[in-house]
Amino acid sequence: MAEPDVEGNGFVEHAAAGIAILLWAADPDVPHRLATPFFHAAAAAAMDVPVEMYFTAGSVRLLVPGVAEAQRPSERSDKTVLDSMREAVAHGARLYACTDALRAHGIANDGLIAECSGHGGAVQFMARAIDQRWRALVF
Repeated sequence: MAEPDVEGNGFVEHAAAGIAILLWAADPDVPHRLATPFFHAAAAAAMDVPVEMYFTAGSVRLLVPGVAEAQRPSERSDKTVLDSMREAVAHGARLYACTDALRAHGIANDGLIAECSGHGGAVQFMARAIDQRWRALVF
């Protein structure tokens, strides 16, 4: 149930159990798409909302050591993509790698960055997406 907008700022608070974020088009080959998902994850986690990020398709390559730290979302950015990922994790976001995507990209299940919380793929994401208490975003 939504809380009323008592301050008149247009923001209506909705109680959500968490946010599940699917990284599908956030691919290291397209660096300008890489910062936004982590900014949203950090913002939600900073609001004490549980955040789970599911890396699928080419995005799983961001979990390989050296990949995200070599990426910048723009030429003017002083932060790497790994910096943005670490900010989200520092606020409480959890990062999950899809084992099928890892296999498709020839990445070992155990050679991932320390910020990766474990494995989770389509079944785990869909369980969150169909849970009416959770919100789902796709990047």
